[in-house]
Amino acid sequence: MPQHAPSPRVCRDCDGFATAAITTGARHRDGTRATLRVACPACRGTGHATATGLVRAGR
Repeated sequence: MPQHAPSPRVCRDCDGFATAAITTGARHRDGTRATLRVACPACRGTGHATATGLVRAGR
């Protein structure tokens, strides 16, 4: 019987899309657009939930 590895939990803040490219409106000398890469602050750009942010409630 095949064994399946558990998949890591997806970050609930960014829904797995951990990095976004935002255009600044400016262009480089070669004509390409200048962009900023911004990472999700909750998962720090990994796209997966971290165990440190989880709190167990109840017994």
